[in-house]
Amino acid sequence: MNKYYSIHEFSKIIGVSAQTLRNWDSNGKLHPHHTTASGYRYYSDEQLNQVMNIKPKNRITIGYCRVSSYKQKDDLERQIYNVKTYLMAKGQPFEIITDIGSGINYKKKGLQELIKRISQNQVERVVVLHKDRLLRFGFELVEYIASLYNCEIEIIDNTEKSEQQELVEELVQIITVSSCKSQGKRANKAKKLVQELIQGEESNDKGNKSNADT
Repeated sequence: MNKYYSIHEFSKIIGVSAQTLRNWDSNGKLHPHHTTASGYRYYSDEQLNQVMNIKPKNRITIGYCRVSSYKQKDDLERQIYNVKTYLMAKGQPFEIITDIGSGINYKKKGLQELIKRISQNQVERVVVLHKDRLLRFGFELVEYIASLYNCEIEIIDNTEKSEQQELVEELVQIITVSSCKSQGKRANKAKKLVQELIQGEESNDKGNKSNADT
């Protein structure tokens, strides 16, 4: 059960004045957890942990695994196996969160759950096999958010690794969204580029199949 502290209780615990807390609220440094209708500020245990740099005993490690589409489920299973093997060797309790969705999609259920738990100060460390498994773009933003809660993001393999088909699909998604917002010649150019990317990927697939047959 969460405990909440009045502004005076909170100020005494962390060693600053109540006015300092009011200033922090005004300048955005630290807002209270909630403010009552009568204007009284209250702060939570999570905020106390954050300010005091206290790590709750029940914080855990989470392994995060992602692929872009259901046809990559075999790759997802390999990721899960590799991450589990790595974490088991560390001998610490952990959970695995998985996602199937684009690396440029910030609304994936697993990713949102991960960020929510980080922001609730429940996660000690996040482990991913490759950097782009977390996000294709925006890794540094999530890493910064995690750092605010003393949560480390660990990458097992720092070598650059990207499936060509997955990258093409994500580029197609970016261009498609852009073309929907454009008009006239710009939209037509975007649509043409999408077709070229798709045709190029199909040609590569046919070439790979032919090589496999010979």
